[in-house]
Amino acid sequence: MKQHNEVPYKIYLSEDELPKAWYNVRADMKNKPAPLLNPGTHQPMTFEDLRGVFCDELIRQELDNDTAYIPIPQPVLDFYKMYRPSPLVRAYFLEEKLGTPAKIYYKFEGNNTSGSHKLNSAIAQAYYAKMQGLKGVTTETGAGQWGTALSMACSFFDLDCQVYMVKVSYEQKPFRREVMRTYGASVTPSPSDTTEVGRRILAAHPGTSGSLGCAISEAVEAASKQEGYRYVLGSVLNQVLLHQSIIGLETKAALDKYNIVPDIIIGCAGGGSNLGGLISPFMGEKLRGERDYRIIAVEPASCPSFTRGKFAYDFCDTGMVCPLAKMYTLGSDFIPSANHAGGLRYHGMSSVLSQLYHDGLMEAVSVEQTEVFKAAELFARCEGTLPAPESSHAIRAAIDEALKCKETGEEKTIVFGLTGTGYFDMVAYGKFNDGQMTDYIPTDEELAASFAKLPQVPEIK
Repeated sequence: MKQHNEVPYKIYLSEDELPKAWYNVRADMKNKPAPLLNPGTHQPMTFEDLRGVFCDELIRQELDNDTAYIPIPQPVLDFYKMYRPSPLVRAYFLEEKLGTPAKIYYKFEGNNTSGSHKLNSAIAQAYYAKMQGLKGVTTETGAGQWGTALSMACSFFDLDCQVYMVKVSYEQKPFRREVMRTYGASVTPSPSDTTEVGRRILAAHPGTSGSLGCAISEAVEAASKQEGYRYVLGSVLNQVLLHQSIIGLETKAALDKYNIVPDIIIGCAGGGSNLGGLISPFMGEKLRGERDYRIIAVEPASCPSFTRGKFAYDFCDTGMVCPLAKMYTLGSDFIPSANHAGGLRYHGMSSVLSQLYHDGLMEAVSVEQTEVFKAAELFARCEGTLPAPESSHAIRAAIDEALKCKETGEEKTIVFGLTGTGYFDMVAYGKFNDGQMTDYIPTDEELAASFAKLPQVPEIK
């Protein structure tokens, strides 16, 4: 038996050690992420251009490439204290099962009712909407984690919350839907016939299981047609990665308590909220030349934005009503297979993370769904927590890296993000346990057809 006395199973920060400011990694980036573009003029979007869609303060955060630390408002800090700081856990039993000399840590973000890290940004966005005097917000959700978190945040600030949920997740995860409704949100399966863009998508893709890109289009339209409403988003945007930096700031502070320096940092990658939040302070050190880390983004083979996408300007949504973002993308017309990692079924990737990846500051791997669930099952049996399918992509890569250490005898320290629990994902676990789970990898021909529809954007000077 391995002696479990090097560090505690769980490293907790005190309430007084909760970070008081979010960290904006863009401030330390030599190559800033490319600006959002107006889809009609192809000119950079200004504050005024974005006011009809986003809350004013969130626009300022979205466009701020220079301020390294942005203070967390006291009401948001007070809310955070209900479930933060979250624990950093040493995976002693997983290490033992693998027989690896590697030391594995995971940052657990599932210790709140929403079951995921999404609440970190939801409460901030709801706060700014309330301070602006809005009636409510609209949004999309994939797996349902973001919609659940936002419904909780809106309930706290007495805001109306309208959620467009990707149809396949709406059908596969009815209990996640009911949590949203319990907190007062309305939930519509997307694409729907309640919006003009939804009807267009249904006409073009009859019987589609939907995608985050579809749901975004509907949510944006819904916000633009209701007085006193704005659209909020749970991933991809700069502002979201800013709010989620609380994850990485806490992780680094917990590691520093025991003089632990990670060799490898791993996060699942869909739109970028979890990965960006986890790696931000470590990436900041790397950008400033203070330390080096190996950073790995893990995405599903069925939706491989980093590993098979193109770094280009593209629409953020399937309905092509949102601004253009320069990112690694599979094309806004690409609709992933109905796999069960609903939160990772987005066609593109955060512009911040895309730029960092393009500059060679991080790696990316894609993994197939059945292998992901094998890792999830092993983790659950060893560590006692049933992980979300999204998080399990990071678990898969962490296990693979730990097994490499077993082969080489290297005692590397691995840190990964456990974004949440999988208790609302039992349909997926059921298919895995029954041997009915399949893997789908898009063909080169499918991706080429989608790439051919990318917008032609003149080079920005």
